[in-house]
Amino acid sequence: MNAAVLHLDGLRVPVETGGASRKAKLTIEADGSLRLRAAEDVATDELKQFLTSKREWVYRKLAEKEVLQHEPVTKELVDGEGFLYLGRSHRLKIHDVDGTVRLERGRLILPRPLAEAGEAHLIAWYQRCGEAWLRPRATSWAERLRVEPGAIEVADLGHKWGSATAGRRVRIHWATLQLSPSLVDYVLAHELAHLREAHHGPSFWQLLARVMPDYDERKRELAKRGAGLWFGGTS
Repeated sequence: MNAAVLHLDGLRVPVETGGASRKAKLTIEADGSLRLRAAEDVATDELKQFLTSKREWVYRKLAEKEVLQHEPVTKELVDGEGFLYLGRSHRLKIHDVDGTVRLERGRLILPRPLAEAGEAHLIAWYQRCGEAWLRPRATSWAERLRVEPGAIEVADLGHKWGSATAGRRVRIHWATLQLSPSLVDYVLAHELAHLREAHHGPSFWQLLARVMPDYDERKRELAKRGAGLWFGGTS
């Protein structure tokens, strides 16, 4: 394997060559740097054209990453602290009861025995409730997109709203469940669409537009709302 460097506008893009697949793959690393991988016999001009075709995707992803790396929102585990779920704010109540975190009459109940590790229990609640809420939605969107997903999971995905794996598993970041249903639907439909179109080329956006004509508006709203979400962290 050898390495070269290409440039997209002012962005430096190291190129790693090797492997059997001729299909080039562009990734954005956790620190925002770009990396391009391709087989050794792919011509430099072909790689440059591929990189240019990805310009819009690169800038959009860097903007999304900037949102997710915005100054983090922290929460206090005290009575009255607000926690969003599906776009609605619920006040926390630390209560002298047993059991798990749950919603009761609009209040988010944190049993006092769980308070010391309250953050982990609240995140587990988002995962548990989120998976139950997402599964029927996933079935509906999958039918419209004509895809057959495997497991639908809610997890901590770091700086990604969602992911779709080669094994047809769709994963959604638990923090996404704080958004309004229309924006959660955008993330869900976006990942399900990747089961048919793995990359962000024109065919991907055409597929998404057929089932969600206002996807671009939802995408912009997600970028705005994302900075105000809680991704864990208490004070």
